[in-house]
Amino acid sequence: MSPITIAFIVFACIYGGALLGMFLCTVLPEHHLSEESKDVVKLVTGLIATLAALVLGLLIASAKGSFDSVNDGLRQSAAKIISLDRTLAQYGPETKDLRELLRKSYAARIEQLFSSDRSRRLTLDTPQATAVFEGFEQGIRTLSPQSDAQRGLQSRALEISNAVAQARWVVLEEGENTIPTPFLVVLVLWLAVMFASFGLFAPRNAIAVAVLCLGALSLSAAIFLIEELNNPLGGFITISRTPMDTALRQLGQ
Repeated sequence: MSPITIAFIVFACIYGGALLGMFLCTVLPEHHLSEESKDVVKLVTGLIATLAALVLGLLIASAKGSFDSVNDGLRQSAAKIISLDRTLAQYGPETKDLRELLRKSYAARIEQLFSSDRSRRLTLDTPQATAVFEGFEQGIRTLSPQSDAQRGLQSRALEISNAVAQARWVVLEEGENTIPTPFLVVLVLWLAVMFASFGLFAPRNAIAVAVLCLGALSLSAAIFLIEELNNPLGGFITISRTPMDTALRQLGQ
């Protein structure tokens, strides 16, 4: 389910809770709306609001951390790719085919990562994609260094290649996270109950209805933001591909 669809459902539930509260106010007996009842409702609403605020804050912080982790991973990977290419270039002309394979596989990876077709991004962790990278590492191992300098460069190339592989798996694992459905259902239930209590004692005028609508819209926008940040490779809020394109232009130089 897309983030915007989730946000619309959340908005409908929260604002629907507010409207339900306003409706209940018209049908409940008067003694249910006494000052004592209002005090109890305010206490419970305050408790729910505190819980919801803490959970929303933690979700936003977690989503932002996931987004930054993927962003940093891709930037570091781009820098390591350039370093790997320069190391192979220093080794000698016998690495020409390996450098070309590196350039082509990195270009294909960029297109997959930033493809609008989600199914293409899912192919990043297929056995075929892993085999290509492992084949590249095997190609480095099969080099026959003729001097201490070449042996050092071969060792360094393998070290950088392993670091790139680790960064690749971090990006794949962090690339698409979502809020667990039961967790989201409980959070939305809290928010709907909270807004139902707001509607229960809200005045019946356009300002009150508009403010409740604005509050529901703000909370649904927060859920939308969390879902977008949890999917940094697709949607409206995405990681910039500029560092990777810059690295790609440096390969083979």
